[in-house]
Amino acid sequence: MLLDIDRVVKRYPGAERAVLDGVSLTLDAGETLALTGESGSGKSTLLHLAGALDTVDGGEIRLDGTAYSALDDAGRAAIRRGPVALVFQQFNLVPSLTVGQNLAFHARLGGRHDPEWVTQLAQRLGLDALLARYPETLSGGQQQRVAIGRAMALRPRLLLADEPTGNLDEATGDAVLTLMLDLVAETGAALLLVTHSERIAARLGRRVHLTSGALR
Repeated sequence: MLLDIDRVVKRYPGAERAVLDGVSLTLDAGETLALTGESGSGKSTLLHLAGALDTVDGGEIRLDGTAYSALDDAGRAAIRRGPVALVFQQFNLVPSLTVGQNLAFHARLGGRHDPEWVTQLAQRLGLDALLARYPETLSGGQQQRVAIGRAMALRPRLLLADEPTGNLDEATGDAVLTLMLDLVAETGAALLLVTHSERIAARLGRRVHLTSGALR
């Protein structure tokens, strides 16, 4: 078991109910899992907790047996710069860096930069002719491919993706998802992907549905 989300509770100040109320799920290495649910159901919150971007109010999250509750801020940052990588709907590229620099950015921060692997990723993602360009000159699909490459440059064990095709047209979104699935299959990474799309969810190996803070 790679990821173990065990009876997780998350509350926000002033809210009448917990946004997550005892959610449990597991994810094995190499597995792809779609997390669906209506807006406000807690999907992104759960993804952020799995990515060590926030802390739980109850329950536990473990990655390879390491409990997140035992980690300080530096330990949680180390999780995000090594075994876990994230891709968001908003591409979150660094505008002052070129495509090539963006691809290597997180891996350099985590001390995991492998120039040969970044070159392979650029080729696989169709970015090798764009390495000297800046994000503002790219299409949405191209920017999302850079974001995926930046995440995969870490060689993560777990890739978390929050509506990664939400800002793309259907054809471009399908192509981007195919590239993401190919890369996680090639590297053996697990993928937890948040989506509102039944069509996207059907392409992953397994799916769970979040409703009112609980899995159904």
